[in-house]
Amino acid sequence: MKIKIINKKGLKRSVIILGIFLFILLGVWKMLMMMPGKSYRGELPPLTVEEQQLAKDLQRDLEQFGEFGEHNFIFYDNLQASEQFLIAALEATGYEVNLQGYDVEGKHFNNIEIEILGADRPDEIVVVGAHYDSVVGSPGANDNGSGTVAILALARAFSGRQFSRTLRLVEFVNEEPPFFWTDDMGSFVYAKKCRDRQENIVGMLSLETMGYYSEKPGSQEYPLGLLDRVYPITGNFIAFIGNLASNKLVKQAIGSFRTHTQFPSEGATLPEGISGVGWSDHWSFWQVGYPALMVTDTAPFRYPYYHTPEDTSEKVNYEYLARVVAGLERTIVELAS
Repeated sequence: MKIKIINKKGLKRSVIILGIFLFILLGVWKMLMMMPGKSYRGELPPLTVEEQQLAKDLQRDLEQFGEFGEHNFIFYDNLQASEQFLIAALEATGYEVNLQGYDVEGKHFNNIEIEILGADRPDEIVVVGAHYDSVVGSPGANDNGSGTVAILALARAFSGRQFSRTLRLVEFVNEEPPFFWTDDMGSFVYAKKCRDRQENIVGMLSLETMGYYSEKPGSQEYPLGLLDRVYPITGNFIAFIGNLASNKLVKQAIGSFRTHTQFPSEGATLPEGISGVGWSDHWSFWQVGYPALMVTDTAPFRYPYYHTPEDTSEKVNYEYLARVVAGLERTIVELAS
């Protein structure tokens, strides 16, 4: 009789512990993966007239950008030519272009920046950036020509406008190896300088590999097997990814995007050690304590031509990219206002 009482107590204790564990697990899931609003489902609406023009502009810019071929520290002349293309395109919209230069092993590299000074809270800064170099062995149309030309499109959209906060649009150099996650990564040079100046960057959005989508079930993979139980296995969405410290920014950004944009979107804040979570310029801002996120089509977890010679401009879905960039325009306006 005594043994039965002990077993009942032990069972009750186990049930309580399991309940507490599940409660904590639910709370963690809600905090890190449950995002405001709902991802758009169903047939996409027709492109607006403005989105149709945006798609054409993105395709024109990316095809012209693609003419430089592989552009990186090895193909240095091509990298310089791509830099001059971006500077000319930004200057053509009326901006003063700022160059942040630095040297690595006898070669000079530049981050390219434009700034729209805030009207009411100029000391609060929103940074939106993309890297313009390609990985060795690839022309880099989607990675990261798609993000690069998105910055140009946003610059045109914001020309002549002003926001409450200061907005910076930046084309970063040297994101790819051998600079990746080193002190010579262009975005790290930039972020560290911002921290040295004690600038108040309230949020950074890294636009990374945004142009490939598939409506085929099973086209989407994930770094952790369990994530395919939570997120779609069809790669037709844009993702907002941040680290744990950037949870608030991720929710603000995707919440705004979902409010204004009829396009599938998913978001998560995950530990930095998970494969893919820190694979772009947002990582640099994390290193110096700024909240930052990546906007991406998830790159190697969907895109079959990632870091290959086949990453060319015809692989990009310009209609989908235009929908995403138009949605980001509205989201950035809210973040900067």
